[in-house]
Amino acid sequence: MDKPRRRSVDPVYSMCVQPSFIIGTSNEDGSDNFAPITWVSVTHEDGDGYLLVISMSGSKMTRINVQRTGLFSANLVSTDMLPLMDYFGSRHAKDGRKDGVPYAVSRGQVLDVPVLDESRWVYECEVKQAVETGDSVTFFCRIRNIQMDERLKCLDTFDVDLTVLDPVIYSGKYHSVGKLLGSIGDFLKD
Repeated sequence: MDKPRRRSVDPVYSMCVQPSFIIGTSNEDGSDNFAPITWVSVTHEDGDGYLLVISMSGSKMTRINVQRTGLFSANLVSTDMLPLMDYFGSRHAKDGRKDGVPYAVSRGQVLDVPVLDESRWVYECEVKQAVETGDSVTFFCRIRNIQMDERLKCLDTFDVDLTVLDPVIYSGKYHSVGKLLGSIGDFLKD
């Protein structure tokens, strides 16, 4: 097998492959606010717990709401939700309600957070800790509830079929997941 050819480049190419989420928060007046955020991951906590890790920069209303309430929903974006993600990303809450396109919202099942009805995977989160770095805040959040598409038959953490979720993957441009390739251990040679 030929060794891949690579070249060194400046760190301006911070190619980080990330899932796309639309973060739901409540404004001070109780209205719903949604914004796309792709700086989302998880980290391990004590025991079997996981924390959702999300970073937000600038002066987004979403960031202000999370800092004020400590609560939000993280709605995974599937490919059919791209028009909604682009819409939310091109509007600012400071300019008024984001109601120029139709979408349905309900409340979380455990936390009082706005949830997008069309999302196939939703985290209801509560901030445990916030760390500021430059103009970014990284929130480490307890996942209080996960709402998942009824078509998923997950046996454990490693059994989520992403082809059912059809998530949007972001790396400066939008991508999708092509196919299920197998499980851990399927590719070991005897």
